[in-house]
Amino acid sequence: MSTSTSLHRDDGLDGKVAIITGGASGIGQALAVAYARAGAASVVGYFPGDPHDVAETVRLAEAAGGRCTAVAVDVRDPLQVDALAQDAIEEYGRLDIAVAGAGILRRAPLAELDDRAWNDMLSVDLTGVLRTFRAAAARMTGPGAMVAISSIAGGVYGWDDHAHYAAAKAGVLGLCRSLATELAPRGIRVNAMIPGLIETPQSLDEVNSLGPAGLEAAGNGIPAGRVGRADEVARAIRFLTGDDSAYVTGQQLIVDGGLTVRWPE
Repeated sequence: MSTSTSLHRDDGLDGKVAIITGGASGIGQALAVAYARAGAASVVGYFPGDPHDVAETVRLAEAAGGRCTAVAVDVRDPLQVDALAQDAIEEYGRLDIAVAGAGILRRAPLAELDDRAWNDMLSVDLTGVLRTFRAAAARMTGPGAMVAISSIAGGVYGWDDHAHYAAAKAGVLGLCRSLATELAPRGIRVNAMIPGLIETPQSLDEVNSLGPAGLEAAGNGIPAGRVGRADEVARAIRFLTGDDSAYVTGQQLIVDGGLTVRWPE
């Protein structure tokens, strides 16, 4: 028996089907690969305006021995989100897992944070999660698992010039807790992932986030001695959607290398 086959049987993901929003790069891309290695198929949603080529996600997942389909989706549009979930049914015959990872990050001091910027952020980073989970729940015919990607900003800390982002990410936690209680009778678990400082295209953005230099400097203040990698978060999400976490729902898992527990210096 091969090692990969043993892993498939251990985590219960072999043969399962997942939808992943925000799958063109970063954590979403790493998750599609992680599921491929576990024997699960993925339908990855990508925003058409994303500069990253989602074909690379499909290529990496297939190279890992899995099945992966890419579907264009704007999570601000409920019809497109419904179509993403329906594609999983039409392509693979089932839907077991939903991971809401689509998100935007925009720097905006309070004086510049108008209603349009606020509403756009929440429509993607918070309501986009609701739309994804609602569409998935409508198509899950048996037990399932859902994970929303929150952030250390809002999920744990505040972040100046990013009040709308932090508010959306904090809202994700309340949404997951409430849906966890509502969907538990159907055997559907709902949890939130709170990544710390992770090197992704989003965090490498010098305009709206820390940028390469800022990430490198921040890594010195993390007990692990570095910022995290997208695949490290992806494997934690895989855990939250596999059989090893069968009795875990309504929780928040922080993956941050110890950043939030270090005594301030």
